[in-house]
Amino acid sequence: MSKSIIKHLLIMLVPLCFISCGELQQVINQLPQNTGLGESEIAAGLQQALNQGIDKQVSKLAETNGFYNNELVKILLPEELKKVDGTLRDIGLGSLADKGLKLLNSAAESAVKEATPIFIDAVKSMTISDAKAILLGSNDAATDYLKKQTSTSLYNKFEPIIESSFDKVGANQIWSNIINRYNAIPLTNDVNPDLTDYVTAEALKGVFKMIAVEELEIRSKYSSRTTDLLKRVFALQDRK
Repeated sequence: MSKSIIKHLLIMLVPLCFISCGELQQVINQLPQNTGLGESEIAAGLQQALNQGIDKQVSKLAETNGFYNNELVKILLPEELKKVDGTLRDIGLGSLADKGLKLLNSAAESAVKEATPIFIDAVKSMTISDAKAILLGSNDAATDYLKKQTSTSLYNKFEPIIESSFDKVGANQIWSNIINRYNAIPLTNDVNPDLTDYVTAEALKGVFKMIAVEELEIRSKYSSRTTDLLKRVFALQDRK
């Protein structure tokens, strides 16, 4: 996409929580007894579930149009500027608007390719206590664990990649100038003038949303438990 197209478009587009030892023990005590599963097997099962989510869902986001073609995570303009996107489409400039959105989503896709090693390290560092609490936690407890363990590292990894993508077409400076002018308009809600920060944050939301989708599948559908260990471990959750 040429710099002029991007410039033209942008100008127009003016849980796991920390818990006490007593609370953790209470969670652990809820596990069914005499299941034939050791603590290490429970931890291994939760690690398998997280790895399945990473392999099955996060890898899809790194593919061409992985964000753009996925309505759950597609990166759109800030809410305050969506009316401008709608106006472009109303006057027959939908293709131009699409190119701008594809630029945002393409940058996110490039960044997500670097996420897997960070996730793998977080999964490996899961303790037995973490695993037990996750198993009997909410439907997105494993996702929340990953979020707490990786969000800072992922942001630091994603941000320079996305910034580099935008610098190639001069998008950052153009966006900043436009948004700062927009924010100066009385009675408008301020929009983040940092395009890189905005897209990085949206990319992170998308990654964790898709991991949560897979976690819910494993928790709620027996057919999604693709190994014998997953079936045995999550049978404990079914009985809680």
